[in-house]
Amino acid sequence: MPVRRLLTSVLGSVSLAFALLGTGAATATPAAADPCGFYETGSDAYYNHCTSDGSHVVIKVEVALAPDYERCVAPGRTWLGSAAKIQGAHYVGRTC
Repeated sequence: MPVRRLLTSVLGSVSLAFALLGTGAATATPAAADPCGFYETGSDAYYNHCTSDGSHVVIKVEVALAPDYERCVAPGRTWLGSAAKIQGAHYVGRTC
């Protein structure tokens, strides 16, 4: 009986290890180089307007120690400025 319990435990551990390795490999690859919406790199802030219809949208850009402003962005990635200055950006609900 102890051998059977040991064997079951070892097989369960090996199965769990393979499952975790498979999950780790899936999460190790980046989902997207440029995610949709606001994102920052080490030094820059961007807004990526993901669309298939070619629309231009208005975003509100939140700036540190300065007034926030609205900006019209085209499909794709738009550089907003230094990540130290830009605190965020979001779609305001209208096109331009």
